[in-house]
Amino acid sequence: MDYYLSNFLQEAITFFAIMDPIGISAIALSILSPNITKNEINKVAYKTTLTIIIAFFVVIISGEFVLKVFGIDVNSLKVMGGLVLLLMAISMINGSSGLISNSDGKPNEELAIIPIAIPIVFGTGLFSTIIIFKHEANNIADLASISIAYCLNAVIFYFIFKNSIHIKRYLGETGQNVITKLMGLIVGALSIQFIISGVVTLAKSYLN
Repeated sequence: MDYYLSNFLQEAITFFAIMDPIGISAIALSILSPNITKNEINKVAYKTTLTIIIAFFVVIISGEFVLKVFGIDVNSLKVMGGLVLLLMAISMINGSSGLISNSDGKPNEELAIIPIAIPIVFGTGLFSTIIIFKHEANNIADLASISIAYCLNAVIFYFIFKNSIHIKRYLGETGQNVITKLMGLIVGALSIQFIISGVVTLAKSYLN
């Protein structure tokens, strides 16, 4: 029981840190129209959340198959995924998103899937993490734990995103930046773990 609870908490915290719902919601809000209504943001939040949940199940079902097709070792993905997360962590700590604004003036709902859901929320960091977690899963209970942890974070993201206008007003830009930097530190620590684990396993396989 302790093993499953420990794994679930690790997965949930990892997904929460990478998603960074408060920071990402602020970025997404900056892409949407300044005069967006509460009803419109609810629709965008719903559509974005549904997209990232679908993307999760697509990756968890077919992710390892894609790696096998291209002959990529999962430990190589651990190292590469760790580097991606490290760069993401540095970006979060520095407070630079590097994201493109809605210069085309597209309707808000059209932005829900691309670019908000993919790649802003569901990017390479989440993709790599999901495949790594799945590879480390030993049974159906472990897969269920990963799925519940992710879906729980997706629901949290939904409620934070749909209330992002109020959260921005309450926390202010400084408060949101502080939270994003803290999440960046957690993501950075996780990235180092992934890199070390992948390098050590690869080194052992090559030495043997």
